[in-house]
Amino acid sequence: MKTYALTFIYLGCACVLLIAACHNNGQPNKKLQGSWKSKDGITNLKITDKQFTLDNEAEDYFLKGDTIFTSFEGNLPYTKFVIQKLDEKQLSLLFPDSVAVEFSR
Repeated sequence: MKTYALTFIYLGCACVLLIAACHNNGQPNKKLQGSWKSKDGITNLKITDKQFTLDNEAEDYFLKGDTIFTSFEGNLPYTKFVIQKLDEKQLSLLFPDSVAVEFSR
């Protein structure tokens, strides 16, 4: 009887871990998607559910927490853009060179 209880506990823990691992954190945020223009008017950003387009250079991307990871550049496997602020009308991104850029719709 003791082995059945331990087996049940192990299977329960395995199921919880499997569900957590399969939960997709890389899904794009609906507030993030759309066309954005920097406050100074120089930079244009368009984010769809599959692509991150910065000044007409489209790249695939995924989200992890508050960070947007785009495809390979330089020595790093991914380029990181950190979302500092996001609401329906404003977006503040920290670019890989540590420059914060404010965008609006």
